[in-house]
Amino acid sequence: MMKYRQLGKSGVLVSDLCLGTMIFGEESSRGTSKKEAVKIIHRYLDAGGNHIDTANVYAGGRSEEIVGEALKGHRQNIILATKVRFSMGDGLNDQGLSRYHIAAQVEASLKRLQTDTIDLYYMHCWDSLTPLEESLRAFDDLVKAGKVRYMGVSNFKAWQIMKALATSDANHLNRFVAGQYQYSLVKRDIEYEFVDLCVSEGIGIVPWGPLGGGFLTGKYQPGEKPEDANAGRLAVMAEDTEEYWERRSTQRNWKIVEAVGKIARDRKHSYAQIALAWLRAKPFVSSIVIGARTLSQLEDNLKSAEIELSSEEMETLDRASKMPELYPYRFIENYDNRKPSL
Repeated sequence: MMKYRQLGKSGVLVSDLCLGTMIFGEESSRGTSKKEAVKIIHRYLDAGGNHIDTANVYAGGRSEEIVGEALKGHRQNIILATKVRFSMGDGLNDQGLSRYHIAAQVEASLKRLQTDTIDLYYMHCWDSLTPLEESLRAFDDLVKAGKVRYMGVSNFKAWQIMKALATSDANHLNRFVAGQYQYSLVKRDIEYEFVDLCVSEGIGIVPWGPLGGGFLTGKYQPGEKPEDANAGRLAVMAEDTEEYWERRSTQRNWKIVEAVGKIARDRKHSYAQIALAWLRAKPFVSSIVIGARTLSQLEDNLKSAEIELSSEEMETLDRASKMPELYPYRFIENYDNRKPSL
């Protein structure tokens, strides 16, 4: 059964499974056609989902258009998220987090989404050129104008988020309430810094890539690099992407897949369902972005809402996916004897 969680320190409740739409409208063998995408969206809504995530750059804007059309008659019940930062044209100012680009792109997104308000608007990535206060004031103005309800952040470093929050506080601007970051059994890096930061500052974590680009679905084998595009995203992702095969195919990651597989077989569930159930059990996670390409994949993902992993199963998965020790995190953990017991 779908659960609903508070989005950071906002008063909004979102379903713990969020529908990601990155490949909706993509003109490739790995894309999802409009017809299939509409079916996926409506099935997700029927299952009780109320959180849909897209971005202006997904399929060059086509994803937003499909989402907007599919939500006719349903918009009032949805927490709708989109993003701004990356290039949407050939002009010098067609990218970034400048007031110029943000103002232009929010209008374009509202038009494509066929809505008057974006519920959750993300800064999609850090912009080293634009002064941070300019970006924050532009977002704050959108909230005050009623074009955006809440602000989110994605792909910032931890210090950059804290600088943004301090700037917002000093200038009485709206703060981020959601942080969208890659997080899965094979990619737990955010636990070093971001989890504590987000819990402390009231930012709800919204993981993307919860299945490691399909790596955690159990359809791949060690030493058998997928070559056919129909084999999944890992067969076609470029070297500079997060979901590149060599980045996933490591000894540690194969041990994680093995651990997931054992629990999946014992519980008679799919690998994907177990991997998603592990994330759903994390109390700091507000909503997990599932990127189903087909209706059957969505149905499989939705069944993860029925699974409650035991403490022993969680420990098994935590141990198999444990991150390497890094300084100063281990040092602080060992010597912070003033930490109150919970």
